[in-house]
Amino acid sequence: MISTLQTPVCALLGCEVPVVLAGMGGVARSELVAAVTAAGGFGFLGMVRESPELIRAEIARVRAATPRGFGVNLIPAATSAQLLEAELDAVIAERVAAVTLFWDLRPDIVGRLRESGCLVLCQVGSVQEAEEAAQAGAHILIAQGVEAGGHVRGTIRASELVPAVVARVDVPVLAAGGIVDGQGLADALRWGAQGAVVGTGFLATRESFAHDYHKQRIIDAKPGETVRTGDFHLNWPKGAAVRVLPNSVTRGDRGDPYGGGRQIIGEEEGRPILLFSTDSPLRNMSGDFEAMALYAGQGAGRITSVPPAADRLNAIVSEAKRILGIAESAATAVNVHTKRIYEKPVSRDGFRVLVDRLWPRGVKKDGAALDEWLIDIAPSTALQAWFAHEPARWAEFRRRYLAELDAHGPLLDALRGHTLRQRVTLLYAAKNKKMNHAVVLEEVLKGAQPALRRRAGSAGPCDEARRGDSHPHP
Repeated sequence: MISTLQTPVCALLGCEVPVVLAGMGGVARSELVAAVTAAGGFGFLGMVRESPELIRAEIARVRAATPRGFGVNLIPAATSAQLLEAELDAVIAERVAAVTLFWDLRPDIVGRLRESGCLVLCQVGSVQEAEEAAQAGAHILIAQGVEAGGHVRGTIRASELVPAVVARVDVPVLAAGGIVDGQGLADALRWGAQGAVVGTGFLATRESFAHDYHKQRIIDAKPGETVRTGDFHLNWPKGAAVRVLPNSVTRGDRGDPYGGGRQIIGEEEGRPILLFSTDSPLRNMSGDFEAMALYAGQGAGRITSVPPAADRLNAIVSEAKRILGIAESAATAVNVHTKRIYEKPVSRDGFRVLVDRLWPRGVKKDGAALDEWLIDIAPSTALQAWFAHEPARWAEFRRRYLAELDAHGPLLDALRGHTLRQRVTLLYAAKNKKMNHAVVLEEVLKGAQPALRRRAGSAGPCDEARRGDSHPHP
């Protein structure tokens, strides 16, 4: 029986719910990523074939909107070697929390990203690809069923692929392919996945960078209307299939996709959009949108509106909880809060616990009104020194601290016991109220961030991060 949506992958990614925004090229820009991430999910910027300058700018925009971690999606097979190198340099220098790789497996890139401290996700379409990606070092796998919109690696349904992949690998698996609602998330969890990747459902939201024409076509789509085709092939490896809504191209009205000649059907800030290319209609484009790649998964027929991304995420989560019988109020029983120790003690603080390793400078012990000082539950000295309260290191710090908390089960249980009997206030000295270890500890106690639990002998990325505390960056 599934009793919570806070799966272990939530702790790895640093999100509240196991709903991941697919890194859709062009569509998943900073506005959408920030909206999904701030609402408790985990977002990926779709940066296939984008310049390192745009990648850095988009990362900065997300960080300006939310302190939470997020990722970047790259497609090595669809990117020139020179540009790919520049993209990798950019994401590593920016210390993004995670990178998703798709289409071809590049163990050298997986290793390079792991060494930088970045979580690596690989999207796969078969059990064999899953095993190879896990062996190459992927921290998380995305098992993509044939129902998926956009470029489709899978050839069988997600309901078949996901359980088969889960049975053969020891890393967390996310399900992808036609998932647009809570039923899809509930199904994914029942198949053994630890969460779901949603593309089309977030494409049809207000923050999506997709053109309104594309969004409207999704709303108008009927169940089962999408088609899997090889007609949109320019800019991608030969034989790459895509799932789209039907149009003049898929009906054969625009000629042979593999014939000679190139016809310009649109423009994006001076860049020509060619007929049969993989470009989909975006906000900053003009042209013949009907003839472009109108990517959509098989779940498009269940989408009837274009809401804010947070509303769609919340609807997915609420529906999944209802289907799985998970009480909406399950996390509210824990009465825990955070507060700077420099703020005046008040009676409503309840049980006051200092969770710093060092005594706060300038605070007198007889005036702190402490009920307890839990030194051992604080981050290690090495981890705290590495973090140094740099916002760019927050996501990695969160993961490392969650890993350290794994060793403090009795302390966590004791704290939880206090929270069930009375209000507990976690006290800390850090100036940043959103990015400090007390915030992570509060989430763990509330169940929004489970401490990482792994089978004996199975090392994860946080174990490696701990061993690398002496390095200048993750």
